[in-house]
Amino acid sequence: MAKHTLIALVEDKPGVLNRVASLFRRRGFNIESIAVGHAELPGLSRMTIVVDGTAALVEQVRKHLDKLIDVVKVTDITDDNTVARELALIKVKATPSTRSELIQIVDIFRANIVDVASDSVTVEVTGDEDKIDSLFRLLKGFGIREIARTGRIAMTRGAARPLVVEGKPQREAPRRRAKGPDVISNL
Repeated sequence: MAKHTLIALVEDKPGVLNRVASLFRRRGFNIESIAVGHAELPGLSRMTIVVDGTAALVEQVRKHLDKLIDVVKVTDITDDNTVARELALIKVKATPSTRSELIQIVDIFRANIVDVASDSVTVEVTGDEDKIDSLFRLLKGFGIREIARTGRIAMTRGAARPLVVEGKPQREAPRRRAKGPDVISNL
């Protein structure tokens, strides 16, 4: 099994994230990470979903995902040439005697110290998962107080735009029948 990166363009409405996550749950997939934010088009959001699975199983889930009414388009960019990043905030125990060593390590990883307290420092780091894991392992020796990671966000390199929706008709929500008896008018 390999990690796959799916990009979904979805309508920016309440409940969409729940429907997407439920689809993966029903199919027995564990979502490694999911990041959601506004897309370049008004009224749409972009989801970056990382899952473990065979190519065939992930393709099957991608097709099911594409059928959800609030999903405009889904693309598996796993095999594309991509730029992928993750952000992490790591709060580390710090004493006056360990601060200079912490600062040196943070500098080596081109990370930033974004908060300093009497007994800790908070480090912000961006990069691929390996970079963040490596920094985490080094800082572990000082004592990790807390960590928050965004999960992977990604897009294809260059001019390629896998989520272009120009010319694609927007889906309409299914019409719901009014409750109660049908009324037949005599005109």
